[in-house]
Amino acid sequence: MFGLSARAAQHYMVLARRCNARRLSSGVPGLLEVQQEGGVRTITLADAKTRNSLSLEMLAGLRAAVTEECPALRCVVIRAAGPVFSAGHNLKQILSGDRSEHTEVFSSCASLMLSLQQLPVPVVAQVDGVAAAAGCQLVAACDIVIATEHSTFSTPGGSVGIFCSTPGIPLVRCVPRKVSAAMLLTGRAITAQQALQAGLVSIVVPKQQLEQEVASVVAAIVSKSCAVLALGKRFMYAQMQMTEEEAYREGTCVMVNNVNMVDGQEGIKSFVEKRKPVWTHKFD
Repeated sequence: MFGLSARAAQHYMVLARRCNARRLSSGVPGLLEVQQEGGVRTITLADAKTRNSLSLEMLAGLRAAVTEECPALRCVVIRAAGPVFSAGHNLKQILSGDRSEHTEVFSSCASLMLSLQQLPVPVVAQVDGVAAAAGCQLVAACDIVIATEHSTFSTPGGSVGIFCSTPGIPLVRCVPRKVSAAMLLTGRAITAQQALQAGLVSIVVPKQQLEQEVASVVAAIVSKSCAVLALGKRFMYAQMQMTEEEAYREGTCVMVNNVNMVDGQEGIKSFVEKRKPVWTHKFD
């Protein structure tokens, strides 16, 4: 891709072989399991004894798993083992730390959340249970959220004297102000259906249909050009910070660039010729 040199192409092929393996190097025994197959990287929070808390170790593992380099990557799925998706930060770790350690925890968390948005491929949260505080933040930071009917979402930090200020950052960008204010100021949980209505969740399904729905969504993502989705995701988030006039001006340039990409031309030709597109996944 991008007209690689022979050396770069060799490096690319080594990466492709490594990342097509069943397990990646970014897993953390006892905390995090990472698998990749068919371009789909599945990251499982596996620290049930702490309710999948976002300790420093978990945050570091998650960021490594999300950002590990792989040219074959098409989608990331984040899920959790046990009845709790994530209860948020590890309060025992925070209590035992000093101010510099507290800064490290919240800075690491912010870095992870931003990396999800900056990742060129879509990130899907598969939620089956409780997502609280920074766990709710993790959900809100993902691009697509698929949850079971009994899942709940909350930002209850104020109840233990630590207002959910940073968890509120992606939350208030997902849901209307009155809903986010109620969640942050009362700490009360909302149901999956309420989260769907508010825009925090994309799809709600019965527990027995969760895996099937995630697979269906992922298949829809993987069927498309990686380069086109990367371009689209980048502008999708960028235009949220623009005025409507600025967004249309920038969006016009993005559309023109998209149409003139190899995969943009291939998509149009395949539609006209009534055949399946053959994507190159290249950005040229």
